[in-house]
Amino acid sequence: MITKQSNNSSELNFEIGESILFDKPLNRTSFQVVYDLRKIIKVKKVGHAGTLDPKATGLLIICTGKKTKEITKFQDLQKTYTGTFTIGKTTQSMDSETEFENELPFEHYKEAEILSVRNSFLGEIEQIPPMYSAVNYGGEKLYKLARKGKTVHREPRKITVYQFEITKIDLPEIHFKIDCSKGTYIRVIAHDFGQKLGCGAYLSSLRRTKIGDYSVENAFSINEFREFYSGINHTSTKTEVSF
Repeated sequence: MITKQSNNSSELNFEIGESILFDKPLNRTSFQVVYDLRKIIKVKKVGHAGTLDPKATGLLIICTGKKTKEITKFQDLQKTYTGTFTIGKTTQSMDSETEFENELPFEHYKEAEILSVRNSFLGEIEQIPPMYSAVNYGGEKLYKLARKGKTVHREPRKITVYQFEITKIDLPEIHFKIDCSKGTYIRVIAHDFGQKLGCGAYLSSLRRTKIGDYSVENAFSINEFREFYSGINHTSTKTEVSF
């Protein structure tokens, strides 16, 4: 795994296959980060191990070459997220990507009520994938149908929330840290949290901090990786890592 702590080794070969930790910035898609990497390393076979929404930031594992065969292994690992729910409002996308739909009073909620709702999400639970997601339905992505104003039936899926910590309550914002299984939509937890509380909620910020034992603290920004790769390029005589 290539991280910010890795040496500028001339033994790296992105064509054959490497895995790299990236810190995805706000308002860029996971695919755009993959595209940025392709332009830097000049390798076509590049993929990521688990989508982050445009409004989310944080850890993205990207694999190149034959390492793309290991993507499923990374996808299966436990994930850790931090962020905020904003209560009293809802959106169609369940995050800040779409406009507000409803507003309800929230000032009267106490910490005990919030923690009681939090407890209902611990362990194995069922989630219905959101319409604004990359799940396929009849050969088309759900988010494309949602943008056409369409809603289709989605079967619930079982996921596991291993830990759900409320780190700060500053209404209307509720700050959290969640450890969960693959396939968990934190947006759906935010939405369902608001429904159980009775005033609605949406996911106002999200950051993925860990995938298994891999941490975002060791991840490259795209500019940091460009500089790292430039260092390899200057010290290596291997054509497979040259521009």
